[in-house]
Amino acid sequence: MATTGSEAASAEATGSLLSTGNDSQPQSSLQLPRFVSLKSDRVNVRRGPSSDHAIAWVYNRKALPVEIIAEFEHWRRVRDSDGEEGWVYQSLLTGRRTAVVAPWIQGKTVPMLHDPETQASVVALLGPGVIGEVESCSGSWCRLSVGGYEGWLDQAMLWGVYPGERIEN
Repeated sequence: MATTGSEAASAEATGSLLSTGNDSQPQSSLQLPRFVSLKSDRVNVRRGPSSDHAIAWVYNRKALPVEIIAEFEHWRRVRDSDGEEGWVYQSLLTGRRTAVVAPWIQGKTVPMLHDPETQASVVALLGPGVIGEVESCSGSWCRLSVGGYEGWLDQAMLWGVYPGERIEN
């Protein structure tokens, strides 16, 4: 099976290239839990790991970060920033890292800064729930791209990256 670099990265992150030796039950050997994002604007979340299970709800937000917490065959059990859990077919997920800005706060904005330091100039003010593409994380700061803006956010103000996690793209 030939894949491009981006297809291989996405497949590796969602666990679709690796198997247990039994081709009917692919499992990744990737760390659990791990963050990925939704590949499509419409993603069904099921009550169990098959299309025979009822649809519990539908995500309508491409690039939304979710945390994979379990795997079964081609299915991934995911958790969202609200703590809701359900099963998603692995091909609807991508390894592209995104993060949600402070979904737990209401009525406040979070500054996106020019440099990774609290005294840096403000590039933009982001509201809770804004999704950005993660460019890198130092373990305490993350560089995000959001709507044409790029800058740094305190890593503790993001859902979609782990505390202390380092990401290099």
